[in-house]
Amino acid sequence: MGPSSSLGPSQYHRIKQWMDEGAAGKFKVASFCFPISNTTTKMLARTRFIPSFSLSPHNPPIFRRPTSLTNRRNNQTPIIMSAQDQIVEHVVLFKLKPDVDSTKVAAMVSGLNALTSLNLTLHLSAGQLLRSRSSSLTFTHMLHSRYRSKDHLQEYAAHPDHVRVVTENIKPIIDDIMAVDWISTGASVSPKPGSAMRVTFLKLKEDLGENEKSRVLEVIGGIKDEFPAIEQLSVGENFSHDRAKGYTIASVAVLADLEALDSNAELVKLQKEKVKDSIESVVVVDYVIPPPQAANL
Repeated sequence: MGPSSSLGPSQYHRIKQWMDEGAAGKFKVASFCFPISNTTTKMLARTRFIPSFSLSPHNPPIFRRPTSLTNRRNNQTPIIMSAQDQIVEHVVLFKLKPDVDSTKVAAMVSGLNALTSLNLTLHLSAGQLLRSRSSSLTFTHMLHSRYRSKDHLQEYAAHPDHVRVVTENIKPIIDDIMAVDWISTGASVSPKPGSAMRVTFLKLKEDLGENEKSRVLEVIGGIKDEFPAIEQLSVGENFSHDRAKGYTIASVAVLADLEALDSNAELVKLQKEKVKDSIESVVVVDYVIPPPQAANL
């Protein structure tokens, strides 16, 4: 492009300067400025842009891709996040009534584990807890399941098979229940059978500021970096409050086996000491994922 009879030299150089600045990493598109990466800069260098000229020094030109390229980009298949990128965690803790008949307990556990047949779940495991470490709230059994989205979790909750298990096998034999849901970006789809899990729910002190809450999430989320024995660490903020009893931060740590879980217990406890002043109470339970054929009591 060079000076033409329609543009004076100073106007031409002003436009060229704007184009050079754009190629260096910032373009003005529809009056919004945004930085672009080196990869994008290389791509733009190979792309023909059509300038909409404005010769005012206060209104730089807007550069647009040719329509054919824009349409081709918009018609591409949308990028879909994989399950490893984002997973919805669903944990339910049950406290069974004293002296419940063992056959009813087995029916509850087998009924819950049978829900793995629903295409909505990425992972589902239910069974008896190994340990309940909380003094104020004690539980005996747990359900842990994972979903690709909140919509899938809602469909699971409303599914007739799930409603039947809850109505016929769970409600008649429990004294207490607690459920927490959160979105995780640090978990794989399915922990291996035999893996040991530590589930932790935190109730933060009232009137805690956002900075303090972020600090708690940061410390809990950083535990895996301190302790390589943790194979998966899922941390997030609860988004279902009806049955969470005021607990807002949740985490699931998955380790290879019970020995690995026990050997790291004190180290993890020391890490959590960093945020103890922000925490009102804690629920901690340990669980070992049974093999599918042995998921009964």
